[in-house]
Amino acid sequence: MEHYPLLKMLHSIPAILLLVGILVHIFMLWKAARGGDAALLTRKLQRTRSISLPVLAVFALSLPLTGWWMVSLVGLPLSQTWLLVSSLLFVVLVPLTLLLAGRLAAWQAAGASVAASVPRLSAVYAGLIVVLVLVIMGLMGAKPA
Repeated sequence: MEHYPLLKMLHSIPAILLLVGILVHIFMLWKAARGGDAALLTRKLQRTRSISLPVLAVFALSLPLTGWWMVSLVGLPLSQTWLLVSSLLFVVLVPLTLLLAGRLAAWQAAGASVAASVPRLSAVYAGLIVVLVLVIMGLMGAKPA
């Protein structure tokens, strides 16, 4: 139990970085798309796909592991409703993230001749991901003490 505060930090910091990273990338790509510079947008999409998405995926995939470890240390049963619901939401989050990665790849491949539906669909996926992350964080905050 003496490792619980450290583990709580190791669980909270990636969660916050994940949410902030998603929001920053949404803003960054929106701003680059509105700027009209196709080369800049392509560069930002390439960096997002090659660097940021893997880093954010590591943050996201570390959350169930550190969360399970914290729940085990406290001694809560894994059948808690808030835990089961957040796990199901996390399972929904994974395919949405893969769909977003595919949309970003299509957006990058299309370059300047991109159809309006590709950025819109990317924004919808990113928005759903933000909502799911916020709901999961809310469930984690509402858990019993």
